[in-house]
Amino acid sequence: MLGSLSSSSFAAAVAIVLGCCHLTAAEDVKYYWDIGYVKANPDGQMERQVIGVNGAWPPPPLHVSLNDTLVIEARNSLDTPTTLHAHGMYQNGTNYMDGPYMVTQCGIPPGQNMTYRIPITQTGTYWIHAHYGAQYVDGIRAPLILHNPKEPHKYDDEFIVTLEDWYHDQASGLLKEFLSWKNPGGAEPVPNGALIGSVGGDKHKIIDFMPGKTYRLRLINMSALAMFHFSIEGHKMHVIEVDGVDTEPMEVGNVRLAAAQRTSVLVTALNSTGSNYLFHADMDTDMFDNIPESLNYNSTGLIRYRKGAEVSRDKGEPDWSAFNDIDLVPLDGMEALGFDVTYSLDVYFNQYTDALNHGTFNNITYVMPKVPTMFTALSMGADALNATVYGPQTNAHMVGHMQDVQLVVNNFDAGNHPFHLHGHHFQLIERGPAPYDPTYNPRPKSAPARRDTVTIPSMEYVVLRFRADNPGTWLFHCHIEWHIEGGLNMVIIEAPDVMQKRIRVPQQILDQCAAAGIPTTGNAAGRQGFDLRGAPEGPYPYPLGWTSKAKGAMAGCILSALVGFASIIWYGWSSQQTYKPVATADDNEVLDAAETQGRFGRMDPDSAAIN
Repeated sequence: MLGSLSSSSFAAAVAIVLGCCHLTAAEDVKYYWDIGYVKANPDGQMERQVIGVNGAWPPPPLHVSLNDTLVIEARNSLDTPTTLHAHGMYQNGTNYMDGPYMVTQCGIPPGQNMTYRIPITQTGTYWIHAHYGAQYVDGIRAPLILHNPKEPHKYDDEFIVTLEDWYHDQASGLLKEFLSWKNPGGAEPVPNGALIGSVGGDKHKIIDFMPGKTYRLRLINMSALAMFHFSIEGHKMHVIEVDGVDTEPMEVGNVRLAAAQRTSVLVTALNSTGSNYLFHADMDTDMFDNIPESLNYNSTGLIRYRKGAEVSRDKGEPDWSAFNDIDLVPLDGMEALGFDVTYSLDVYFNQYTDALNHGTFNNITYVMPKVPTMFTALSMGADALNATVYGPQTNAHMVGHMQDVQLVVNNFDAGNHPFHLHGHHFQLIERGPAPYDPTYNPRPKSAPARRDTVTIPSMEYVVLRFRADNPGTWLFHCHIEWHIEGGLNMVIIEAPDVMQKRIRVPQQILDQCAAAGIPTTGNAAGRQGFDLRGAPEGPYPYPLGWTSKAKGAMAGCILSALVGFASIIWYGWSSQQTYKPVATADDNEVLDAAETQGRFGRMDPDSAAIN
């Protein structure tokens, strides 16, 4: 049976008790979030402005149970718009509550409120964060735990363990440095440190164990960039959940979590209180272009059996054998899907015609349309079935209602990327070295692993499948925040004909779009039909071969070179005529003086400057 949640707030305990006691009567679980600027110094190194909730940081965890409705009354006390995205939530029928700016929402204007109402139809470990600009890097992120009244796994207590990279500089400034012509290689900002449970530096996360008890650790990577490796000295771990999908227990020595991924592990406490033990949350430095000397990328916390007990250390090498998530077996045994439609997505990072380094799918970098994509799907009638109306830079891909969809993602970039699909879990069908052979027919396991965020290493591919049972406009993107802002996004347009019948956008959202001057009808340009004049487009890849501008530039260079050579020849010839010496015993001295005067002018020996 699930015991008391000693690691959580009283509100969390109440939420669980309610979830266990009202198996039939659903209710609204309400939170009020006043989103505003506060000061924080979580690593003890530097106090900085962060984005907090209700005047404090970090924002509190949210707890809600299956079949309830999560209600968040959000007030925007910032000086910019903001949105909230409940990461991993299906939002079936409530696409307008998903949160990504200019995809499903126009943003909450400064000084205004927004009521998020999210029906809870799933369980597991999730999180919530801003989906406007790079705001979540500045701290607006929190765990979201969806409790199952009929929990399939047995444990006595549970703890939330958040893993976060931390920056001392504001995200807006870091983003300008990242998206700059001075950064042609696209080097991501390296964090200043790591936080475990929103603390770092000399502070340590402490988890209290009682001998013989079994604990669930809900691990959540809420980072902008960093991947973490989690392990516990002296203890075994069994994975029982990834990204909200319950799995058959699998023993592991190390859990690897990319940005936005979640994993629950069961840990059975030892039978002695004689020692305490370290747990590790180490950042994967392969993600960083450089490693500053001041960066402590090996973070630790303490499993405490008794206050003041010595810390027992493992002898020998740690077990770094990270499990392969494709080997996990979902507890529900859902069979492998086939596919009715397949899309191949090739991932690249390149410098584009705006001189910036952009992430792309199939050489298209994402640019926001003038009309949020969901509103285009809802307002364009039959034309909404044509991907053209969503604009040249949204990378829109159409799928029909209840189609089984296959995504083949080839990562041709030099770095690893965690890709997240909104509105769905997908099956992990296969991994392998890129490129994927389209003539190959993979044979998935009978019950493939499922999750909503998958890591694809450099020069590898992954095959994903999901059923289009959730009409809406859903982002598919890399969850490294710098890459989101750099354009590594696409939008899946799922059954817009069904959307038009089922989805009714709340007036509050329409009013906020109007207040921001953002249209809510028409194509990506705010026009009707296929007239896309004025739709945002570009930048583009540098074209192969010689463009007219390049030819003109080269002609100018050649002409300038010819004029320069002619000037040198003429100047040298005229110098010889002016300074032709009379042959004397000092011929060499005179010639030297003439060459010096004619070629270089007069050198002032005191200033060593050319006059």
